[in-house]
Amino acid sequence: MADETAMPDPAELTKALFKDLREKAALPPGSKMVLGFLAGVYIGLGGLFATIALAQSAQLPFGVAQVLAGLVFSLGLALVLIAGAELFTGNTLMAGPVANGSLGAGQAVGALALVYGANFAGALALAGAVVLSGAAESGDGAVRRAAVELGVSKLDKSFGATFVSGILANMLVCLAVWMSHAGKTVTAKVAGLLLPVTAFVAAGFEHSIANMYLLPQAYFLQGEALDQVISVFGVLCNLVPATAGNLLGGAAIALCYGYVYAGTEP
Repeated sequence: MADETAMPDPAELTKALFKDLREKAALPPGSKMVLGFLAGVYIGLGGLFATIALAQSAQLPFGVAQVLAGLVFSLGLALVLIAGAELFTGNTLMAGPVANGSLGAGQAVGALALVYGANFAGALALAGAVVLSGAAESGDGAVRRAAVELGVSKLDKSFGATFVSGILANMLVCLAVWMSHAGKTVTAKVAGLLLPVTAFVAAGFEHSIANMYLLPQAYFLQGEALDQVISVFGVLCNLVPATAGNLLGGAAIALCYGYVYAGTEP
């Protein structure tokens, strides 16, 4: 009798994950929208947690503050993978089953587009709720200042830098999804995702869904003192290359493992 608690080997893990991705693509549109909305909220909660960790972070060495922010941001992906939700960046792994012929390209694109829009709605709703709740004024306004500074730093990057940063971010996020999928317990799943997520946040890489929360939050909070440094156009100029980079980064992981382990098997 096989040990159900044993970690699957890479080939088994690849095939199991591709099967899960096909099931995600086949969900009814209403389910994708609800679960996508929740994922936007969950990733936003991770962003809120990270922003709180960064408040008054000048009192800590830079690397320590960044790693701390990454550790607490992991809450977002843990909620997505364990509670259950549909996240665009993780779902870019659908490129794998598309490449081996077990998932139609049109079905995958439709699923990704619907989840992307739902993620945006959830993240935006949470950003508005956090501002209205007054949570950003915690620490005598330190959380608000950290949120705005983080937003401004993201918009300071060039298109090319944001694109490449998006590739690296989603390579790490998809590896977090991949390793978490190997876990058979909540503890194992969290352990699998923790270091890759912490690494991408600590490095300051660009995750489109996290930015759907962080940038609107900064836009709402910036006030007149900064003369509206963060604009709607600026937010879109970040999301476009970040999203494109995320697509490429996630697809690269799926295509590499799919080529080695999944072949053309359905």
